[in-house]
Amino acid sequence: MLFSRRSLLAPSLVSLLLTGNVVADDTRTRARQALETLQGWYNTTSGIWDTCGWWDGASCMNTIADLAAFDPSVMDTATYVFNNTFHVGPVSNPNPGLEKKTVFTRDNQLSTSVNVTQWLDQAYDDDGWWALAWIAAYDVTNEGTYLELAEGIFDSLANAWGTNCSGGGLPWSPTSPYVNAITNELFLSVAAHLANRVPDRKEYYVSWAQKEWNWFTSQPFIGENGTINDGLMSNCQNNGATVWSYNQGVVLGGLVELNRAAPNDTYLPSAHKIAKAAIETLADSINVIHEFCEPQCLPDGTQFKGIFIRNLRMLQQASPDDIYRKVISSCATSIWNNDRNAKGQFGVNWAGPIQAVVDASTHSSALDALVAAVAALGA
Repeated sequence: MLFSRRSLLAPSLVSLLLTGNVVADDTRTRARQALETLQGWYNTTSGIWDTCGWWDGASCMNTIADLAAFDPSVMDTATYVFNNTFHVGPVSNPNPGLEKKTVFTRDNQLSTSVNVTQWLDQAYDDDGWWALAWIAAYDVTNEGTYLELAEGIFDSLANAWGTNCSGGGLPWSPTSPYVNAITNELFLSVAAHLANRVPDRKEYYVSWAQKEWNWFTSQPFIGENGTINDGLMSNCQNNGATVWSYNQGVVLGGLVELNRAAPNDTYLPSAHKIAKAAIETLADSINVIHEFCEPQCLPDGTQFKGIFIRNLRMLQQASPDDIYRKVISSCATSIWNNDRNAKGQFGVNWAGPIQAVVDASTHSSALDALVAAVAALGA
């Protein structure tokens, strides 16, 4: 007597598998719909999304690239955005060209094929966001020009190293002495990402990522409870400022990439410690992440939580933990059920209700959680 493979499964298991497929399909569909809504803000002339600032535009692009990596059906939209933004995006740069540049080709020879300065805006953290966005675009298109641009941005950042606390790290900008966490986390993450994508300069990027991480951990950025504060005071002590979610997030992705490039038995444990401290501090009783500024988080805080979830997803993929999956799933489900208006747009309070401005920044941040849910379900 012959049996099909499915007939050998217990009915409850069949039901579970079918339910899982439905949930995965629903998650993909929700992310696709949310992308379509986000594109209602995309300005083909400016190359970024209306209601977004310059660095938020980079984050939006990163989100779209991440979705395309898990859902090829959105690749046409993604590649259109990357190509258009690459060509017209610099018109939106509010302060182009102050930073120095050094651009290399694959053969380590100076290149003039990419005008890096038009992507630099006198804020080193903004530069880092754009480098990560172009790396994400490269990952799904294999377009070498995007990677070359990211390399050029990184080399500009490397030129700013070494004038701060303990003779290291990056300041916020060429004209500010403030040493903040996010700028240095971005520098770590960009270096580590490039180490895994540019084989002939791998040692160069690994050395920079390790140098940044060693310097970062020697400074008092991390508070007693394990979370990362915004930055350092003029005396190089922790300023005790707000625990923003994105400061807990970017470092996770940086450590995941660094561990991939140069495995070390401390990188992932450090990432887990920060991630769990962040969840303990920022998640509510149903594992939905909140920002302390809610519901009024303009102009920048509207973007932060998505960045945290984006990088938490990277850690979950590299070194799974059930609490990360729960947080990702809870955030995505709550956003869809409680933080969505009649136009399908998402606000900043993922637990709902919508109480403040809804724009491309709040929406793309929430979309990051939906993308993470697609990845978490293996869709």
